[in-house]
Amino acid sequence: MRAVRRSALPKGVLARMANRQAAVDREPGRVEAIWSGSRKTQPIRAVFRTLQGMMGGTEHCMYCVHSHGSDIEHFWPKSPYPERAFVWENLLLCCTECGRMKGSQFPLHNGRPLLVDPTVENPWHHLDFDPMTGNIVARFVEEAPSAKGVATATLLQLSRREALAIEYKKTWRRLCGLVEAGGARLVERLLEADDHGLLGWCFDGTGAGEAPFAAWRARDPEGWNACAERVRLL
Repeated sequence: MRAVRRSALPKGVLARMANRQAAVDREPGRVEAIWSGSRKTQPIRAVFRTLQGMMGGTEHCMYCVHSHGSDIEHFWPKSPYPERAFVWENLLLCCTECGRMKGSQFPLHNGRPLLVDPTVENPWHHLDFDPMTGNIVARFVEEAPSAKGVATATLLQLSRREALAIEYKKTWRRLCGLVEAGGARLVERLLEADDHGLLGWCFDGTGAGEAPFAAWRARDPEGWNACAERVRLL
């Protein structure tokens, strides 16, 4: 998972989305039918294209950052929370597998989501990567696992998906090899090789203490900070 910068929707699209939300607000029990009937309309197609653009050329799922993002995901599920069905800030890009696992499940604590929303927070503040297994698990914060990390990793089964772990490990090995080799355009080459958002873990997560990134930070703090800033600006 990686932090995702949310793009702005054109005003015309937002206005049409607001009209459809108003229709849901009048008849919340018809939210599924209204959404289904809107899927092939120009505003929803524009939403889908914008979400794809937010993930760059890969168009990966915003949850696993691995599989192709094939559908629009309601972070707050639309049936239990119809008042958010057509709200732009509630929409993400999701793959079939993550969408199936999440479904309409949405754990809350004191009324706030326990799932990580990658468009509003840095996932690596709550999640951790295990280079040995390739699994994504909850990050320990103040000697206890992050509640958001636990809920997100559990619901999306991020530590139980073998194919996902294999690909994350491959990306990790590529990043390590580039740092060890050094050379010109290191930052650009790292960004090009980072298929799964692991640079966020390397600079803002516990990966900063892993070899060879820890050694890089010690010998070249200026280069390290420059790369960290580039990653945060994405």
